[in-house]
Amino acid sequence: MFSAKTYTARRRELRTKIGEGIILLPGNPLSPNNYPNNAYYFRQDSSFRYYFGLNVPDIVGLIDADSGEEALYGDDFTVEDIIWTGPQPTLREMGAEVGVTATFPMAELAARLRKAIALGRKIHYLPPYRGETKLQLSELLGIKPAALHDYKSVDLMFAVAEMREKKSAEEIEAMERAFRIGYDMHTLAMKMCRPGIIEREIAGAIEGVAKSCGQGVSFPSIVSQHGETLHNLNAEGVLEEGRLLLCDAGGESIEGYCSDHTRTYPVSGRFTQKQKDIYNIVLAAHDHVARIVKPHMMYTEVHNAAYMVLAEGLVGLGILKGSPADAVAAGAMTMLMPHGLGHGLGMDVHDCEAMGERSFDFSTIAERAAQSGTCVYRAAWRLEPGTVMTDEPGLYFIPALIDKCRAEGLYKGIVDYDALDAYRDFGGIRIEDDILVTETGSRILGDRKIPATVEELEAVVGK
Repeated sequence: MFSAKTYTARRRELRTKIGEGIILLPGNPLSPNNYPNNAYYFRQDSSFRYYFGLNVPDIVGLIDADSGEEALYGDDFTVEDIIWTGPQPTLREMGAEVGVTATFPMAELAARLRKAIALGRKIHYLPPYRGETKLQLSELLGIKPAALHDYKSVDLMFAVAEMREKKSAEEIEAMERAFRIGYDMHTLAMKMCRPGIIEREIAGAIEGVAKSCGQGVSFPSIVSQHGETLHNLNAEGVLEEGRLLLCDAGGESIEGYCSDHTRTYPVSGRFTQKQKDIYNIVLAAHDHVARIVKPHMMYTEVHNAAYMVLAEGLVGLGILKGSPADAVAAGAMTMLMPHGLGHGLGMDVHDCEAMGERSFDFSTIAERAAQSGTCVYRAAWRLEPGTVMTDEPGLYFIPALIDKCRAEGLYKGIVDYDALDAYRDFGGIRIEDDILVTETGSRILGDRKIPATVEELEAVVGK
């Protein structure tokens, strides 16, 4: 938790941006796993925590943009609760830690909102992503759950996304701490990697690092020899000689800030020449992005720059024919890297995307992306100082996708499908680091480097 001064300043800025009405920021409740008293690991709503700082369930934050009032609604623990949890601070005590003096029982919130609605006041809320929050908002506001999306506050979405995207110095320090967790996770995975190990053994070990050093993982770890499957959460495979292991994992700092890194390396500890050729193409794209990112660039510019480097490498191997620019323009790279170059990073591993891509509805962006040759889903994103984004190019040889494109006659004269046949069982390679946009350029977060070159990886994998 940061100081009360930090949260007070954030709420004041948000109130100024919104101007009028009531801002409603529900925290997350506990969510039952398989029966009510056995909950999933608690994860606070990031926007609530950004403005109110508290990492406890079942609290709602309210900001009156007209009067300046700030309040927390929730219930103190009863003796029956304390039997199970031990003594807990009161809501008033927790409010004092984050600069909020007005606290009320949760039962009073509905009446407060009904009165505001009767007076014609605007209630600003973010689009809910959890079922429990949808039901809570539905009951509080008298809106059917299916209609909540229609009444969300676009003004609040833009304001929150703008504030959360630009990281302060203390936020960057928290993200550096998250990096150190990620560093320990990834270097442990590399050391454990050898034939005969089960993927989940590595996944379990690195997730233990995340939990012991911070709040846990920032997303479910991807530890798989099937790197061509972008988000493969099946970790039952036994590591085999000659294959590549892709590890995409990150941790959260105690303050709730995320890291997200990916490395791909040979199970045997030594790359084959074929693996090395593809790996170095991906690494060249990754390093090129890290060099060129600077303030005010459009995300699409960075994404397409990565595509160009990848295409140049594939032309050199004979997988693509003609010019790299023609391959990118034709959309051929979407077959071999069918995802965006990166995403925002902060209190969420895909920062603010609970509100949609860069504060826009996913549906609108998806329609635009479906007609694009560049597979860009973040077309409106301009990188500004304080932005943290991932740099994660990859090359993936997905037999089903290759067969589909070939059957449809796509990219004729550009893709050499016969040459691609030799890569059907290759898998996939992704390399990912987290980049901070500064006032003059950018830098990769972290006080040390997670091994990334062929030589660095071969020196540590399985050792």
